[in-house]
Amino acid sequence: MTAVTDQDNGNGNGGGSGKAAGDTSGRGGRWDDGLIARRAAAAEADGAGEAAPRAPAEDDAEPQVEAYVPSGGPLPPRLDALRELVGLSRARLDRDTLAEAGRVLDEAAARQRLSSRHTVIAVAGATGSGKSTLFNALAGAPISDTGLRRPTTSQPIACSWTDGAAGLLDRLAVPGRLRRRPHPGPAAFDEALQGLVLVDLPDHDSAATEHRDQVDRVLALVDAVIWVVDPEKYADAALHERYLRPLAGHAEVTFVVLNQTDRLPGEAADLVLDDLRRLLDEDGIALGEHGEPGATVMSLSALTGDGVPELREMVGRFVQDRTAATRRLAADVDAAAARLRPVYVAEGRPGLGERAREEFTDRLAEAVGAAAAGQAAEREWRRNAGRACGTPWLRLWRWYENRGLPGSLDRMGQALTPPEEELTARQRVEQAVRIVADDAADGLPGPWAQAVREAAFNGAKGLPEALDELAVKVGAPGASKRGGGTEAGQGATAGVPLVAPVGGRPAKPPRPKWWPAAVLAQVSMTLLQIFGGLWLVGQIIGVLEPGLVTPALIMLAGVVGGPLVEWSCAAAIRGPARRYGQDAERRLREAAAGCGRARVLDPVAAELVRYREVRERYVTVTEFSTTGR
Repeated sequence: MTAVTDQDNGNGNGGGSGKAAGDTSGRGGRWDDGLIARRAAAAEADGAGEAAPRAPAEDDAEPQVEAYVPSGGPLPPRLDALRELVGLSRARLDRDTLAEAGRVLDEAAARQRLSSRHTVIAVAGATGSGKSTLFNALAGAPISDTGLRRPTTSQPIACSWTDGAAGLLDRLAVPGRLRRRPHPGPAAFDEALQGLVLVDLPDHDSAATEHRDQVDRVLALVDAVIWVVDPEKYADAALHERYLRPLAGHAEVTFVVLNQTDRLPGEAADLVLDDLRRLLDEDGIALGEHGEPGATVMSLSALTGDGVPELREMVGRFVQDRTAATRRLAADVDAAAARLRPVYVAEGRPGLGERAREEFTDRLAEAVGAAAAGQAAEREWRRNAGRACGTPWLRLWRWYENRGLPGSLDRMGQALTPPEEELTARQRVEQAVRIVADDAADGLPGPWAQAVREAAFNGAKGLPEALDELAVKVGAPGASKRGGGTEAGQGATAGVPLVAPVGGRPAKPPRPKWWPAAVLAQVSMTLLQIFGGLWLVGQIIGVLEPGLVTPALIMLAGVVGGPLVEWSCAAAIRGPARRYGQDAERRLREAAAGCGRARVLDPVAAELVRYREVRERYVTVTEFSTTGR
């Protein structure tokens, strides 16, 4: 029996293939793998004196490698989206989380650089399942060893129906000496199998660890898998838990074959096949029944050949469809996307709503003392109005009353912020940042929620000091520069100035235009009182002629007119004083909001935008999923 060897030329040993008569090995296969074999075959042909035609070696053949051409379907945009997804996520997710997606991208790029005319199908199974026998039956030649010795297959053996598969076999690391061609016959010349690369794997339950490692490595690279099970081990937990269940999303590129049905009497084969379908359904593998996409499940006997033609026909249609590689890559993308789902899919609608922003602004305004600053500004306006428009005697009494008292307004301006109040203000700022960070991160996957919180807390560093400085720049009442700078660590509290004012006196609010007239009227009332009083004194001491009515009326007019002017001014300044206080509160509130927005809200919003970008890429990756994940 003759077998053509597809040699591995990557090591520079010049491994070709020859087809000539000669002795067979103990395994029943042709010994024709190497330079000595080709020379022996040539010498034998020359000695026979016949011009026997030599089959062209693969080294001599014209390269027929056809690069993988994307079909223009959903796979290319999904791969592009996955590549962008990984790139955008590297700064937020750890390397282990993105490792599987990176591997899928690398393997997809490697597969797309190789032949699209070939379909690589691995034959996998447990010890004694008969997978090598089935491999030989499909190839039409005893290429892979079979027998009672276990394990029989120790390395992957490949059989390629057409040229140009060397790159694919190099990718699978199949040695050149284990690359074969089918025996000339119906199997070799079957048009439907042209382009098939069949790989016989070691036993997946082998006692040798290196055999299991080879199975895992090759299964991650082939386009499709034929799983061979036998009536004794078809329900083996190792098979279902380690391979079938994790690869449930690859159902469209999976064949599950119940072998050795010749050992089952009567209807037992159908019963075992039904139970196998039940187990596959429990594993989550979609079964391709009634024309639906899914795994192909059938029974046969590789030893007797019963059912092998049907499997060969199915494999032929599968190969000629030339979509196995695309479907395998799509399933790999689905599996990678399913693993990444917990780090990209949020619960609910995370983000910073308008209400959360307003509440954050309210908390910062409370921490910076905006309301207290507005009230202080209003009181300052009223106090200035009282000083300008009040009677001199009342102003003198108020000065005397407040002179040297600890609770006086002047003394309050000179007092520094108590340490416990500073602590309270800092805690309020930290609480505001913590609450808005929690609101923004609510429902986000763990890594992105952590990134949002880190952005908020990093931006909040130095926020109390920045609020102090802004209060000084805005010119809030009771806040001004001290020594050309800002008192570090002095947070604002309700009713307490952010920074102690210079000289203990805050800047005076602007006066309305009518204040000079009111001051002039008050001065006039005062002069009337003085004039009337002096007139009365002059009459009393006899300097002036007696006549109490006129000076008394003049003095009474001044006495009554002074408080009346003061009362009128107090009524007139209510509106302007309130507006001035509200304006001071608004300016300080807007300053605090702007500072909080620049330091906290904008970085948080940037993280949310990044999350939305990666979420859009993830949606693109999963949009055309064939597994429904």
